[in-house]
Amino acid sequence: MQTPTTPPPEREEITLKGIGVSSGIAYGHVFLKLSHEENPVERSIADEEIPREIARFETALIETRRQIKDIQKGCDAAVSSIFDAHLLILDDRPFIEQVFAGIENQKKNVESVLHNVSRGFIQNLNKVNDTYVRERAADVQDVTRRILLNLTGHKVELADIKDKGTIVVAVDLTPSELVSLNRDFVEGMVLDLGSPTAHTAILAAKRGIPAVVGLHDVTRSVKNGDAILIDGGKGLVVIHPSKERHEQALRQTEHRRELVSRLARLKDLPAETRDGYRITLSANIEGPQDVDMVLNNGAEGVGLFRTEYFYMEQSSLPGEDEQYHAYREVAKRLAPAPVIIRTLDIGGDKFIPDMDSSWKESNPFMGWRAIRFCLAQPDLFRTQLRAILRASIYGNVKIMYPMISNLDELVRANVIFEQAKKELLERGEPLNPHIEVGAMIEVPSAAVAADALAGRVRFFSLGTNDLIQYTLAIDRDNERVAYLYEPTHPAIMRLMKHTIDVSHHFGIWTGVCGGMASDPLLAPLLIGLGVDELSVTPSALPIIKDAVRSVTYTECRDIAELALHTQGETDLEDVFRNLAKKVAPEILELVH
Repeated sequence: MQTPTTPPPEREEITLKGIGVSSGIAYGHVFLKLSHEENPVERSIADEEIPREIARFETALIETRRQIKDIQKGCDAAVSSIFDAHLLILDDRPFIEQVFAGIENQKKNVESVLHNVSRGFIQNLNKVNDTYVRERAADVQDVTRRILLNLTGHKVELADIKDKGTIVVAVDLTPSELVSLNRDFVEGMVLDLGSPTAHTAILAAKRGIPAVVGLHDVTRSVKNGDAILIDGGKGLVVIHPSKERHEQALRQTEHRRELVSRLARLKDLPAETRDGYRITLSANIEGPQDVDMVLNNGAEGVGLFRTEYFYMEQSSLPGEDEQYHAYREVAKRLAPAPVIIRTLDIGGDKFIPDMDSSWKESNPFMGWRAIRFCLAQPDLFRTQLRAILRASIYGNVKIMYPMISNLDELVRANVIFEQAKKELLERGEPLNPHIEVGAMIEVPSAAVAADALAGRVRFFSLGTNDLIQYTLAIDRDNERVAYLYEPTHPAIMRLMKHTIDVSHHFGIWTGVCGGMASDPLLAPLLIGLGVDELSVTPSALPIIKDAVRSVTYTECRDIAELALHTQGETDLEDVFRNLAKKVAPEILELVH
């Protein structure tokens, strides 16, 4: 969180709403970076100039690679992996050979040929009906821009910002531009374009830069030096904030700092209601780089290790040893706390190397994904299971299958799991023979038939994001129907309650690892429904623990009963907020 400083002059306020991708309040002055296509001058070259142009291109490639390697040295593993994609582009033979061929056949200067080749690659990527793949077009654009800058000898202007209290406003920023920003001077970022899954948004959050994206034309609403206030949690941008708004931001920033400091003191306290009802509070992670956040925020282990991101960050499928080392590192650092590793949950909007790029599905979220994909790729599945089993001797490792929809899938997955065990034993590899296996309940059929599954696993984990989406027939990324995405819909409440009750009847436990678990307004409801564990984003751990410790189990049961029996006429969100106001009013100040 950044502290607003000098109050702005009195001018008419303009308030805009975008997508908050990195929380925090920041006040400063605008540094406007206008979007400009790199349209180098095109000139014809003589035959004898061709070798020189090719040599210029090769030199620029070498310098660009050196610059990216230097950027990686100052980044953690997660951020560094983003720039691995840039290095792959620099080594992409079709890309490089097209530039060579363009220089030789068209007899044009390298700058213009490179620009045209890059534009063709970007256009092809933008045609793919997948958000993740389309956003990789930004990587090609970023690398091309850096190569062009090295060809012309120009510098990246954002790296030269030296004025404190700067808010960068741009159409878009590339990852390398964002990494070049000096955090001593840049307080925030506002973009016309962007989405929560773009690399720039991910980097902003990891670097603690308050950021709002998706504002469409904010660059037309500001000029250099304008006073601007942003709230990266709420997605708000205020241009020419009033004196009153500025003073309010000062108070909010200071108060939030005090709240965060107070919540940090809960780190070593249990997630226990005021009348002594205890639950397990775990964290969701994407790789070993997140372990520090787990430890620093007082989690009792990992309730969801999303292994697909480990796959997606690689240029090729990770082998057994590579996976084993990553899983082992997490298990060792967190032992004896549990680490639940979810097997590959790919498909939908998540793709991995070696997937056929021409393969398309009209409804990928209900298609060939998660456990369905793994069962159809038994060699890939066994490789991951062997890696997890090998890591199991270093800590309290558990395995969880995603998107189980029927008993047959669970039985088949367990057969492959036993095969992986047998292969390791034949190799003389040690493993934990009693490792626990669980299933995610995120498909309505699995919730309804939970009793058929409970005898084959040791625990359930409710994936509420997909459970809500599938039950209510809502595409939660479709803004036209997003208003129908209702976590407390009676159908959702009853499916969850049925799953929890069945698990307890069979002597197993149920956790929640979906988005509902990270919402402090919903934590009392989940406790009242009877969940045994909440697994949340690491940054949300302190506020969820505060929410749990601020209520009684009786209050939780009462609110759950209301949610289970409402017919829809009761606004449950108001009920949650009223409870929060009564027991922990500060929760509302940190929830957006």
